[in-house]
Formats: sequence, C-alpha cells, structure tokens
Amino acid sequence: MAVPFFDISRQNNSQKAELDQVIRTVIDSGRYILGENVAALEKEVAAFVGTKFAVGVASGTDALHLAIRAAGVGPGDEVITSPFTFVATIEAIAYCGATPVFVDIEPNTFNVDPLAIEAKITRKTKALLPVHLYGQSCQMESIMALANKHKLLVIEDCAQSMGATFNGQQVGSFGAAGCFSFFPTKNIGCFGDGGLVTTNDQALYEEIKVLRGHGSRTTYHYDLVGYNSRLDELHAAILRVKLRNIGALLDARRRNAAFYAKELAGLSHLTLPSELSGARHTYNQFTVRSTRREALVAHLKAAGVPAMVYYPLSLHLQAAYSSLGYKLGDFPVSESAQSEVLSLPIFPELTSAELASVAAAVKDFGK
Repeated sequence: MAVPFFDISRQNNSQKAELDQVIRTVIDSGRYILGENVAALEKEVAAFVGTKFAVGVASGTDALHLAIRAAGVGPGDEVITSPFTFVATIEAIAYCGATPVFVDIEPNTFNVDPLAIEAKITRKTKALLPVHLYGQSCQMESIMALANKHKLLVIEDCAQSMGATFNGQQVGSFGAAGCFSFFPTKNIGCFGDGGLVTTNDQALYEEIKVLRGHGSRTTYHYDLVGYNSRLDELHAAILRVKLRNIGALLDARRRNAAFYAKELAGLSHLTLPSELSGARHTYNQFTVRSTRREALVAHLKAAGVPAMVYYPLSLHLQAAYSSLGYKLGDFPVSESAQSEVLSLPIFPELTSAELASVAAAVKDFGK
C-alpha cells in the first residue's frame, strides 16, 4: 500500500463546508489584509496559548525575526540556540546582526540540552532561543531558571509545537515571546505561509505590530525601518477554523504515535522517540533513529512508505554559516542525530490500514 507522508487535502475535505463558507465571506468582504479575522485569530491564539497578546505575521521565519529585533537583540549580541533545527532559527538571529551560539542537544528529545547552556553564556549573551523540535517542549523549567539567573531574554521557537505543553503550560507562554509557524504541514496550517508571535509584554507586542507594517504607527509616517510582514485575512479565517479543531487534531497525532510505539517496540534496529517527563508531545513529526538509516529509507521507499530526514546536516556545519568557525566534532550528539534520524508519516488523517502498512514495512526491515 502506498502511504502519503502528508496529505492536507484530507483535513481540508473533512472541513470543506466550513472552509468554503469562511473563504467566500472573506472574498465578498473585500478586506484581505489585517482585517477582522486577523484580529480575532490573534485573540483566540493568545487565549489558547495563555498570553495577553498575539501578533499575526507573514511566516514563522518572520515571527522569529520580528520578535528578536523587537526584543532589542542586535549587532554584538549573542543568542544561544540549537544546531539541530530548521535554518530559520538562526536566519532570524543573523538578520538582526547578532551571532548564533550553539549548544548540543539531548539524544532522547533532540532539544537543546539545558545542562550545556550555562558554559556558553558570556557578557555578550542577550537571549536564549530554545527550539521545541518535532512537537515536544524543551525543559523549560531549567531554561527559564538559567535565564532568570543571568538576566537573559527567552524567545521560544514553537514552529513545530503548537499545543505542546510542559508541566501543563503551553509552549509560547514561558519566555518574552513565542514564535509560531502556520506552514501547511504544521499542527495547524494555512493555505500558504503564515506566522504569529505570542507575548505578555505590551511594549514588545506594540513594537512587532509597528515592524510588521513597514515601521509605521501613523499612515505614511515611518518611525522605524520596518517590513511587509502581515498575515493575510484569508489565511487567518482558515486558521480560525483549524484552531477550533486543534484538540482533535493533536489527539489524532498522539494516537498515531501510540500505535507506532506499540507496534515498533523492541526492534533492535530502531530507537523510538521519547516523551519528556512533564511534557505533552504533539508529534508534528514521529522521528526515530536508526544506525542503518539509508538502507531503511530505501527499504521503506520500495514498500511504498515515504520517510523524511529532518535534518541531514546540523547548522554548525552548513556552508552559509562557516564564518561562525565551527567544525565537525563540535556537537557530537547533534552530528550523531543527523546521520540517524528519519521521520515516519504521522499526520492526523492517516487511516488504520496506512498506519499498519508503515509499521509492517519497518518491522519487515528488521527481519
């Protein structure tokens, strides 16, 4: 059986009547930029995450960039983060003229190791940027304690983790800002690029709103060099429909993950993902490890089962960031992960037969 890695059309078809209605309403309104749906989505996401404010922007990358800039991070500053994440995390730091400083990751969660952070803090360190990778929260209690001890900002990269919690608290509500992506493959996604920043800091909230609209507080008067980073009204309307169903969507991801965990337990050629104590994993990706990854990927492909590698080369080894001066061997846990990780299909609408087909193909490789 051929299994899709991701198929957003299934989710859209299940919500077609409601989506068609809101899309038609937006089209008929003639208001397509920063309208009532954007304002409503911002309030609804803030309520869901548990913050006072939220600002819709054009993408998850922009959410990081604008949050970092609005927080006052700039040239000469250092931001501590993970080398094992999507490049947008450090692009946003570089856009602001600051320097990303890497610390290694935990082998079981793939998230930044809080025990490695303090040794990298210098007088130039301005912020910590934990990435809640694959849908699981970092150890935010430890990270916030370090930040408070050293008087550092915390900006959370929540691109893959909307709905994830740590000790019952939503990611995106711990630090100065939480940065979300609404790319179609995320826990809730729009029909293109979209992003959002959550915060409890009113000054930060106001600054991001100014930055997203060309640096203007009053029409045609520009106080800052800003950006064109506004969330489209159509995307916001679609996201409001998806947000109302996020509980069911995340429950389905967790059910799929539980099925894999049960079916694939005990396989000698595979290490399954683990859920951090106190965390609620949302499984934006179901990422396993195999020391025979390339052979396993080829086997799965032949069986009609796609697998993706997130990420094949850690950021400290990327050519674009060679000026940072890192080399092979600097972050051995991250480098080990890049050679072993692969993600199996996990999206909410997978059928029982498709899940069984994936599990059977993985087990067959072990034979």
